[in-house]
Amino acid sequence: MKWLSFVRVAVLALPLVLVSCGSHKKVVQSTNMTPEVRDKVEFLTKVKENAQTGKFLTSKVKFSVEVGQQKLTLTGNLKMKRDDVIRLQLMAFGFVEAGRIEMTKDYVLIMDRINKQYLKAPWMSVDFLRNSGLNFNTIQALFWNELFRPNQVSTDNERTDSLASYSILANGDDMIVGLETGKMDYSWLVSREARLIRMANILYKDRFNGNTQLNWDYDKFEKLNKNLFPHKHAILLTTPEKEVKLGMTLNYIGAETEWEPRTEISNKYREVTVDEILRRFMAL
Repeated sequence: MKWLSFVRVAVLALPLVLVSCGSHKKVVQSTNMTPEVRDKVEFLTKVKENAQTGKFLTSKVKFSVEVGQQKLTLTGNLKMKRDDVIRLQLMAFGFVEAGRIEMTKDYVLIMDRINKQYLKAPWMSVDFLRNSGLNFNTIQALFWNELFRPNQVSTDNERTDSLASYSILANGDDMIVGLETGKMDYSWLVSREARLIRMANILYKDRFNGNTQLNWDYDKFEKLNKNLFPHKHAILLTTPEKEVKLGMTLNYIGAETEWEPRTEISNKYREVTVDEILRRFMAL
């Protein structure tokens, strides 16, 4: 596969990996909890308190993309405004923007700048997302290294009874935190002492077509503001048909605020459909 062709593959594969599958207020303790539930809630409260509290996070990013036997390394930029937007810019040759992925609460935008085409669709127009309860806040929590709940409107104000509904199991130096809702299993691997999320996993169970699984590993934690934040993200999407690997290494992390949070689409771009993007992806 030629280099520019694989850049186009990366532009298509990145958002499909990501969509497949404020300050935190303290939890009010309940006097009716058993000691086991109280310990669980206290542990999860400390996990949530380890999250970043800033509104903006920006970074230079080195991407590695692997689809089948094809591998590619790209550079780019990550720009996030909490509860508003997540933007990934993919660069070719180090200075030409080849693609852009923009996720807001209302839509997912994928721009293929090489072919001058784009996809802009509401979250709920994608069957898998609508059926699984995954939304912008879920994806935001994965990028920000936080716990989440399916169909949760906001990452703030987690109630005591909500925290108590997670399962928790000791696993050596880690704790396995879990949630199960219908066809979906959610789990997190959390370090027992540091209360840092080292892995998140989303499993979509389909006994007829096979399972789809998204695994997000975190590594290289460094101090950012008052808490630690992972600079290395390894993402693996496994479907019955194929496997896609994405690596992200963050450098020069900051909190830039002077950027436009919404992308204007030129009339030179052709709009494509979700089905067209999926067909291209499955043909890779």
